[in-house]
Amino acid sequence: MKKIIYKITVLALIIGGFTSCDNELDQVPFDEFGTENAYVTAADFENAIRGVYASLTFGPLYGGSDAGGMLDAPDVLADNVTFAQKGRQTRRTLHNWRYGASDEPMGGLYIRAYELIYRANVLLSKSEGFEGDNKANVVAEAKALRALAHLDVVTFFGKIPTQSGDANGSLGIAYVTEPDPLIEPARETVGAVYDKLVQDLTDAAANINDDNGPGRMGKDAVNILLSRVYLYMGQWQNSINAANAVATPIAPRDKVVGVWEDANQAGLTFYIPVEPPILNNSIGVTWSQGGDNTLIPEYVVSFDLYTLFADDDIRKDAYTFQASNDDLDFNAIKKLYKRTGGAPGKVDIKIFRAAEAAMNKAEALYNLGQEGPARTALDAVRTKRYLTPPSGETGTALRDAIRLERRLEFAFEYQRFFDLKRWGLPVERESFGDLADGSGTASDQLSLPAGSFKFQLPIPQTAKDLNPNLVQNPGY
Repeated sequence: MKKIIYKITVLALIIGGFTSCDNELDQVPFDEFGTENAYVTAADFENAIRGVYASLTFGPLYGGSDAGGMLDAPDVLADNVTFAQKGRQTRRTLHNWRYGASDEPMGGLYIRAYELIYRANVLLSKSEGFEGDNKANVVAEAKALRALAHLDVVTFFGKIPTQSGDANGSLGIAYVTEPDPLIEPARETVGAVYDKLVQDLTDAAANINDDNGPGRMGKDAVNILLSRVYLYMGQWQNSINAANAVATPIAPRDKVVGVWEDANQAGLTFYIPVEPPILNNSIGVTWSQGGDNTLIPEYVVSFDLYTLFADDDIRKDAYTFQASNDDLDFNAIKKLYKRTGGAPGKVDIKIFRAAEAAMNKAEALYNLGQEGPARTALDAVRTKRYLTPPSGETGTALRDAIRLERRLEFAFEYQRFFDLKRWGLPVERESFGDLADGSGTASDQLSLPAGSFKFQLPIPQTAKDLNPNLVQNPGY
């Protein structure tokens, strides 16, 4: 494991001395890869793809960032967390939807994602004249990573196809496939972006290895991502087909707590090991600092969500814990917190899990009117989470059960804002406070109406300054 992370990290240092400070993200650097001589042997391409993976560990992507990134923003923007008065006031503008173009909310993610895309495109362009046993797999990985980065951008800055009737024709993002540092691409429509996501991911799924080991994507991870893209597009049967291609079993109940303490990797299809000092991200400071009795929470579990976890739901123990500071008690977020006996914040970066395939399948089957199979897919998760799992719902109650279980399963795991957005629902936070019993101080803003332009974040002004062809989102 350490050897894998060592290779990823060394490659990151070789191909560019990137800083992790969000306030230094002035432009996309286009000179991180070396000369033509850097792409000759099979080993060169293996090293290059590890460099693309290293991009995922940038703070604004999956590496943890006080300005917001994939690890936290989908929950900070939604209803799963409450702003903690005890913390450092991070991401308050994001949480309260008070952002404008000059605030550049998620600007770090926007820039870092395109840096990853550039790295992937350089590798892909160099692979055209290369023939080696690893070519098909490395090209597939590069396309999958390029798709993941584009999806992360478009879900924040564009609409999701099922969000509204006009979503496919609305402003998406630039889907960049050229390694040209001088291009100034215009934004494509949401529909065009999602079509290109499907193309990259279907190509990747056909050619990627079943398993590329820790720190890299394999066939199951790509198919989960493809299933998600199809779900967002409203292509229900295609989402089911991609989910059915996932072979990794869902983590059993007795392994769920250990997954988030890095005691096991049950149900994980793509994760990046964090092994200090080689890869030393403290991703857990996204939610809090300190220990159980000295916790300084940035955000806590919303009391509404906390009470939705049944007492026999193992996710309550896996995802939340009771902590205190100065006689104040909190329902703290355990995901990303720490390993058993380890330093706070040091845990592996989990990106895809097998449970998503089942949840995507349940929702898609329901939308096709196949309630029995939908309930079976839903129960495939519920039977591994509860001692006495609920079941038997029909009609709207089944739809609501699928949505509830999706919220519970992926709480604090990069999905909630996008789920509300694609369902066309508002963000409705209860007026409970930040303390363990629901008292204390509530978040400043409690409601974001469905259809608000704030569901699409503003294109960062820095990006517009660098590329005059970028059009700002309506409302900003």
